[in-house]
Amino acid sequence: MELRGKPTAAGRAKAARTTPPDPALERPIPPQPPKPPPTPRARFLRRLGRTLLAALVTAAVVVPVSAAARPRIPAPAPAALAPPTTATLDKAYTANRANAEEASRMAAAHGDRTRAAADHAMAAPSRHFLTFDGRGQGLAVEVLGDLAHADRVAVLVPGSDTTLETYGRFRAGAAALQDHLNSLDHRHGAHGAHGAHGAHGSTSRPHTAVVAWLGYETPGTVSTTVLTTGRAEDAAPPLKRFIRELRGVVGEKAHVSLLCHSYGTVVCGRAARGLGVDDIALVGSPGSGADSVSALRTSARIWAARGADDWIVNVPHVHADLFGTTVGFGADPVSPAFGAHVFAAGTGGHSDYFKPGSVSLDNLARIVLGDTSEVTRA
Repeated sequence: MELRGKPTAAGRAKAARTTPPDPALERPIPPQPPKPPPTPRARFLRRLGRTLLAALVTAAVVVPVSAAARPRIPAPAPAALAPPTTATLDKAYTANRANAEEASRMAAAHGDRTRAAADHAMAAPSRHFLTFDGRGQGLAVEVLGDLAHADRVAVLVPGSDTTLETYGRFRAGAAALQDHLNSLDHRHGAHGAHGAHGAHGSTSRPHTAVVAWLGYETPGTVSTTVLTTGRAEDAAPPLKRFIRELRGVVGEKAHVSLLCHSYGTVVCGRAARGLGVDDIALVGSPGSGADSVSALRTSARIWAARGADDWIVNVPHVHADLFGTTVGFGADPVSPAFGAHVFAAGTGGHSDYFKPGSVSLDNLARIVLGDTSEVTRA
């Protein structure tokens, strides 16, 4: 019987001397060419996949829990009103305040104190709503200023997660703009610098009004709908209709500016074609759904701005068709290739464009007033 033990050092050395080398092992491996960097489209689709997965998981877990914890809040149907005129504005304001108060009572009886408080605040005698609908997420179109005599009107279009519960934040931006417009108006009037024509043709300082237009169901920030143009396509017809009705109040000679924020810029992009406004400002935009100003097919002057600390800069500005749905919003509106008038927005973040004292707010006010030579460019 042969006994096999561990090979000795001498045995290993002898085997190494007698074993022929393997040419395949000694042949140098040729260097592999470096892989090309991923294209913007590939990077976008990779990020999109992660975002969609996170959104779907959230929808599968969070939405059923929140829906079970908070059933649909009862509310009355909106007041049945004809399109407003200067003669019927007060009637519309009164009817919508009454509707908001009834919505508050119904929400309180349902046990939703947050919605009841929001509705009750909107029923205050000082509030002026052209539209109020307390059902679902809620819709509200509020006027700040004297719309009946305004010849300079700003219409604000909000982005995601704007509901009746969060409406106060949106309204605060509209109020800050109206306050700044008033301060600039008085400054112009004191120095006689503006020389604008008033609503009745007289030469005087301009009369301004701001409209906070929550006229569509905004997408949630953590949702698949915020990645597509679906909500914007649904919102475009009511925005177009509202602008037509607004012209019925202020007339064709009034200067109307559309100021659009975040996902609201997608809404404005979808509504821009043939829209009866003079200026459209896109701030904090993920893209307007168009690749250039000319693709918007509007005679309005297009402005764009992005704050230095706005996280929206990290959103890839491309779009792709997935399963019959367009995901992404196209070119960056502040890029030179887009062709907008790019103005300075300061160091603010995504929620700071209407912050009192900000560079962005001052420039937006000057756009509304028509002081375009005083708008600071980026």
